[in-house]
Amino acid sequence: MTDSPAERAYKLTVGGREAGALFYGRRGDRLVLHHTEIDPAFEGRGLGSKLVAGALEDVRARGLEIVPLCPFVRRYLQRHPEDGDLVRA
Repeated sequence: MTDSPAERAYKLTVGGREAGALFYGRRGDRLVLHHTEIDPAFEGRGLGSKLVAGALEDVRARGLEIVPLCPFVRRYLQRHPEDGDLVRA
């Protein structure tokens, strides 16, 4: 998983191919997480969760917070309440 600030997206590659992306906007010390996409060729492998987990790990390391607008990210956070401290109230 890598952050591509120019594209405002975290990208996940598998075997040298882009498998998915988590698109965001930046507002000061917050990342607004808009949309998660996984290429249909890679669906069903848990890569969406891996992508979100990696993005949240990066957010935490950078001392940022998130605004989770993406429904997939919101569902992820329901299953992983330990990451709830990253959510901007």
